[in-house]
Amino acid sequence: MLNKDQFADNHFIRTIIEEDLKSGKHTAIQTRFPPEPNGYLHIGHAKSICLNFGLAYIYDGLCNLRFDDTNPEKENDEYVNAIKEDVEWLGFHWAGEPRFASNYFDQLYDYAVGLIKDGKAYVDDLTPEEMREYRGTLTEAGKNSPYRDRSVEENLDLFTRMKNGEFPDGSKTLRLKIDMASGNINMRDPVIYRIRRAHHHNTGDKWCIYPMYDYTHCISDAIEGITHSLCTLEFEAHRPLYDWVLDNIPAPHVTRPRQYEFSRLELLYSITSKRKLNQLVSDGHVAGWDDPRMPTISGMRRRGYTPEGLRLFAKRAGISKSENIVDMSVLEGAIREELENSAPRLMAVLNPLKVTLTNFEAGKTQSRRAAFHPNHEEMGDREVPISQTIYIEADDFAENPPKGFKRLIPGGEVRLRHGYVIKCDEVVKDEAGNVVELKCSIDHDTLGKNPEGRKVKGVIHWVSAEHAAEIKVRLYDRLFTVERPDAVRGEDGEYLPFTDFLNPESVKEITAYAEPAAKNLPAESRWQFERLGYFVTDRKDHSPEQPVFNRTVTLKDSWQPK
Repeated sequence: MLNKDQFADNHFIRTIIEEDLKSGKHTAIQTRFPPEPNGYLHIGHAKSICLNFGLAYIYDGLCNLRFDDTNPEKENDEYVNAIKEDVEWLGFHWAGEPRFASNYFDQLYDYAVGLIKDGKAYVDDLTPEEMREYRGTLTEAGKNSPYRDRSVEENLDLFTRMKNGEFPDGSKTLRLKIDMASGNINMRDPVIYRIRRAHHHNTGDKWCIYPMYDYTHCISDAIEGITHSLCTLEFEAHRPLYDWVLDNIPAPHVTRPRQYEFSRLELLYSITSKRKLNQLVSDGHVAGWDDPRMPTISGMRRRGYTPEGLRLFAKRAGISKSENIVDMSVLEGAIREELENSAPRLMAVLNPLKVTLTNFEAGKTQSRRAAFHPNHEEMGDREVPISQTIYIEADDFAENPPKGFKRLIPGGEVRLRHGYVIKCDEVVKDEAGNVVELKCSIDHDTLGKNPEGRKVKGVIHWVSAEHAAEIKVRLYDRLFTVERPDAVRGEDGEYLPFTDFLNPESVKEITAYAEPAAKNLPAESRWQFERLGYFVTDRKDHSPEQPVFNRTVTLKDSWQPK
């Protein structure tokens, strides 16, 4: 369930909104989340989703889901459907039907014609290379295109013929006539239409000219009545163009949107570039957009992250104009904190060592019932069965224990979680000297009570070999070995390929054993394996016949860069 305390507070955008509502500038707020459907959403988008939908929720406004689909060659319905699923999974609902910038193509075209008629746009024949040359630099003004002074009539004729498909791709553009000497390069006669024969996922083959993002976005905001158009800081220099277009289109809208910028999220040990994430997928470095190592929302979901945990992380990451660099441990900490309260417990052994209970007696050696969660009776309980052979973690036994070791040692005692105190009487080794079995005796008087006359400090988890479910466990770690994999320079000063820093140990699949309750869990069921971490049954590969668990996060942050 959502509540208004789940979202970032005391940030400058909330202050602006509250002032706008108080002054009567707006009687209600309308935001939008406007992804381009050219890839799956990632953790940075999750922050933006929580901001835009969260503000609408806090101030009883509305938030649109709008696909900014002006780039047909890279967009498709797979991405559209994935984005809708991600937004809903995070717990949000958009106002009305999803919107598409492409639904406004007719209006955008009519506005462009109006700008031509007003002498504020012209058809240009410069090639992209020539256009770059004419644009100037950050310190030198640009110069006017030789086609800038075409007559209104000629521009209208050429633009109509562009639309009708009379010219080759890339041969002409429509540009705004603003100021080639502007200190802001975005205002130096920006291109607002280009010729591109490409099938569009929404409009099919109706158009062979497509509007540019900067032109489309502000008009889409105006059409939809957006009050506060929120975007990341790299669009700050685009805001004068946003305002110029809205000031000059021939049919102003009732609501005048305003653009506000906040810093984008940079998550260390990760990347949040759709192009680079796409490269990981297409080059086979990961097993798809929803690989649990990916920082995509679908990948994090498959890894076992929860919507509540991601919303908590977004709140902690905060909203500001200052750099927003967040360590992976903050994300993992938010997930861990949420799962601590919501995930029921089971026991599982990942690195099994056989233990034979030499004085096990059928009928005398008893099982116990144990709660699924120590603080939530409503989660119920289960029987923890015992048999003559059990498995414990190999790490919970040491022949030569380090100082402070409180687990099982030769001649030592330990309590089995939800079970008896046992004593290690004999260590069995193979020909190579490896420990392969422990022979232990049960103190039958210690089920549910402490032994008399001595203290047993250690408690270890275990499973009954006779009753255990054999499970596949995928142990996931961080995908990269350095904090900023796409910002490492070589000796020549050039950036090294980010793929040079992939962690070769980012996933390992093992066979493990768990309590019998693990045999009948649905997919996407989240659990704490006691003393080990949080795990989830895989969305795609898990079945009752072959349980598959993904490690979501360990119980505490123990990750070290390789």
